[in-house]
Amino acid sequence: MAKGNDKKHRSEPAPKLKRKAYEEQMRRLHGELVAMQEWVKATGAKICVVFEGRDTAGKGGTIKRITERVSPRVFRVVALPAPTERERSQMYIQRYAAHFPAAGEVVIFDRSWYNRAGVERVMGFCTPEETERFLELTPSFEKAMVDSGMLLLKYWLEVSPEEQTRRLESRIEDPRKIWKLSGMDLKSYSRWYDYSRARDAMFAATDTAWAPWYVARTDDKKRGRLNIISHLLGEVPYKPLAHRDISLPKRQRADGYVEPDRPLRYIPTPF
Repeated sequence: MAKGNDKKHRSEPAPKLKRKAYEEQMRRLHGELVAMQEWVKATGAKICVVFEGRDTAGKGGTIKRITERVSPRVFRVVALPAPTERERSQMYIQRYAAHFPAAGEVVIFDRSWYNRAGVERVMGFCTPEETERFLELTPSFEKAMVDSGMLLLKYWLEVSPEEQTRRLESRIEDPRKIWKLSGMDLKSYSRWYDYSRARDAMFAATDTAWAPWYVARTDDKKRGRLNIISHLLGEVPYKPLAHRDISLPKRQRADGYVEPDRPLRYIPTPF
């Protein structure tokens, strides 16, 4: 895992990014994501992107900005619920593997098989032995993914304890966000250092040359999203395809078509 200059990362935060500048950069990156999409379709590339991090780290918002201008037939988001009784009896990785990309697809996991190294470990949903076994086997499994021709990108979104508190409190106060605040979130909030230990163990065991962990600081959501998307684009060896010369064809003639004389149920127009 690239450490970078930690002192640089912990220096005074950059000034707040203004909305106009943010949207200008996002518009440019969206254009690049579309170019990447067309390259993925044309070449049959298989890309798997994993997003992990503490609650409120910004995974959902980042994924939304990545996918809002591309085709859902190429970019698929996987956010699995708790396993069923049948799934709990399967090999652990089995239900995740079913969603891996085929040729011409980008699959984004909003939390992934790394649940076993994080929430399951911290909240006691699996045994310590199961976690250790998972950490032992995962590098080999991910090596098999990469050897099959898949590009695997793993992102950890890092949020500070102060910013996590601020965001959780905003969910309590905002009726648009209250659905995001679950009982599990509250339990997880109280176990900050248990999650830190779990993260550190996960990095130590699964940060490999073929599937490294990339860490993004996301206290500033706007900068975090721009940085992550820029990095993702830099890791995919896409080349923009030649621009197609497109013009709209002429519409057909009416040939006697008349709108039917019947009442239609138009919605009210309060705006």
